[in-house]
Amino acid sequence: MIGEGKPIFVQIAEQIEDDIIDGVYPAETQVPSTNEFAAFYRINPATAGKGVNLLVDDGILYKKRGIGMFVSDGARERLVAKRRDAFSDEYLRPLLAEAAKLGIGAEQLTRMIQTAADQRPATQEPQTTSSATSPSKGVSA
Repeated sequence: MIGEGKPIFVQIAEQIEDDIIDGVYPAETQVPSTNEFAAFYRINPATAGKGVNLLVDDGILYKKRGIGMFVSDGARERLVAKRRDAFSDEYLRPLLAEAAKLGIGAEQLTRMIQTAADQRPATQEPQTTSSATSPSKGVSA
C-alpha cells in the first residue's frame, strides 16, 4: 500500500477510508490501532497516528477512551459524497473541457462512454483499492 507521491500518513488515512467505503469497517466498528498500522507497514507510530487523526478531525472516526478508534455513524455516506465531489473535479470537468475542445457533444460523449463500458470484459470489476494487505482484515468491535 505504501507508495511514492503522497505522504505516508495520507496514504494510511486513504486506506482506512477505502476500507470504510468497501464495507470492511461498518459504522461503530473498531479500526486497527496506530501501533498495528505502524508494525504492519514498518513506520513510526506517530506517522500512523497522524493518518488516523486526519479521520478523527473529519468526524469519520472517533475515540472510545481506553478502547480504540471506531467508525462514526454516517461515515461511509460522508466519504462517498466527498469522493463523488472529488471525482467530478478530477475527472469529469477535465473530460468535458477536452470534449468541448474536440467538438464532442454530450450525446456523442455519452455514446463513447457507453461503448467503452460495454467493451470492458464482463469479469472485470470496477477499480477499487483492495484492503487485502491491510492489517485490518477481520478486526472488529
